[in-house]
Amino acid sequence: MQPSDATPAPTGSATDDTLDLRLSDDLVPRLPAERLAVAAHPGDGTGPDLLDHIAAWGPVSTPAGAFQLVPVRVERDLPLIAGWMNDPAVAAFWELAGAEDRTEKHVRAQLEGDGRSVPCLGALDGVPMSYWEVYRADLDPLARHYPARPHDTGLHLLIGGVPDRGRGLGTALLRTVADLVLDHRPGCGRVIAEPDLRNIPSVAAFLGAGFRFCAELDLPDKRAALVIRDRALRHLL
Repeated sequence: MQPSDATPAPTGSATDDTLDLRLSDDLVPRLPAERLAVAAHPGDGTGPDLLDHIAAWGPVSTPAGAFQLVPVRVERDLPLIAGWMNDPAVAAFWELAGAEDRTEKHVRAQLEGDGRSVPCLGALDGVPMSYWEVYRADLDPLARHYPARPHDTGLHLLIGGVPDRGRGLGTALLRTVADLVLDHRPGCGRVIAEPDLRNIPSVAAFLGAGFRFCAELDLPDKRAALVIRDRALRHLL
């Protein structure tokens, strides 16, 4: 089972859907142009791929800037991702805090797997500010716990930067990425997620992004809210 998307426990508004991670500027480098181009990597058609070449999806415009999913490269991105995972607010939901090799093992398992899950950095105007996992929910152990359909695509999200906190970016980017999935995966009729029910800001972010609450799930590692964004309803929400 993949870990849940993570946002911190609410400190004020119950809809505060981004993380308060105090990272120094040198830990958040701007991605060079070549990192935003298609490269030899899972998700780009050069290796196992069950998610329609995420690296080739390109940037899209959002009110916050140009957003792009960039498949992770361990040698470059691990320190940044591991730093985010060690924030206490994240550790409560992702359970990957501790030594950097714990995060590395989790990420490499996806990169060296069969292509059913692609870990990505989310970049706004070239600056990495979030971590995503886009995965085939119908091929994931999650499918044992809900009535999965072929090509159901799941999302996990971690928002990482303190400047992005409290601006509703989690909600906006969840809608953006769900639209990217539906635009580039014609066989996918639904985007799904299973945030921890205790993580009220995360659940609220998904609902604000046009996902509908469908059920509570008893998963091996948590009690989750099953939320779904349907292709047929996307223009109505």
